[in-house]
Amino acid sequence: MRSGATLVFIEVKTRRSSRSCAPWDSLDERKRRQVRRLASAFLSEQPQHPRPQELRFDAIGILLDSQGRMLRLDHIENAF
Repeated sequence: MRSGATLVFIEVKTRRSSRSCAPWDSLDERKRRQVRRLASAFLSEQPQHPRPQELRFDAIGILLDSQGRMLRLDHIENAF
């Protein structure tokens, strides 16, 4: 996604409310490194596009009920 001159990479985590863990529980340092590596690979594979002035890593957490209906959506800018 682009926000002005910033290219934004977004990690989306979804969980059902019946589970004991929150969407953010699996966004640990290993996962953040993986997302950064994927962003780097994406940028290196897109030489025809101009380099963005800034990069940002956001996170979206979605909580669903047992029928799959969304209960909550949280968007954290500059999550990592």
